[in-house]
Amino acid sequence: MTFADLFERAADRDATEDAVRVAIADRRSGSGSGGESDDGDAESDADVSPADREPSPARVVADADVLATDLLVGGAAREALDALRAHSWTTLVASDALLDDAEAVIAEISDADLAADWRDAVEAWREPTAHPAGDHPALASAYRGAAMQVVSLDPSLTGAEAAAGLRDRLPVSVREPRAFAAVFSAENLYPEAVGGEYPGPDRDPRSMAPVGRGEDQHR
Repeated sequence: MTFADLFERAADRDATEDAVRVAIADRRSGSGSGGESDDGDAESDADVSPADREPSPARVVADADVLATDLLVGGAAREALDALRAHSWTTLVASDALLDDAEAVIAEISDADLAADWRDAVEAWREPTAHPAGDHPALASAYRGAAMQVVSLDPSLTGAEAAAGLRDRLPVSVREPRAFAAVFSAENLYPEAVGGEYPGPDRDPRSMAPVGRGEDQHR
């Protein structure tokens, strides 16, 4: 099941970015039908150390609201994640708890079959990381997974005051999808992340297949 297939199936769901944002917030607050996030992969903070690697701007966390909006709505969230899907040398970092939130909200807004198929596709793409109990799934994924960029619709993370507080604790930038899509430059990042001259996108962002094997890129 490709992302292109999933996007086609989700096209008639009539979801909105606001609906996704509210559903995620309700789930994380415990006030919605989803309740609290399932922390089956959660560990105590003492048992989970940061990744044994240098943080990298090529390692990116997409919060659950962005992942669900990418599938159900498109727009800026899909533009932002297409930029990552199109480059095999970038890494989507996500804990199980973060994906649990997105899957639950996708099932709530659309249906369980679409949510399960989406989970299979995103599992094949993401790099898993641990999730300490009680931590915000996106920030925990960034810290434990050495990601320097977070894409989120959560105003508690994207506001100016929150950004200033995070800079004091983590080497991470948090942006809304539209802002991330505007500033993300694979050409500028490639020399630092990989080295050499940027060769252009090397994957079809909707099938995740390498470019040059008969796959058309979706722009």
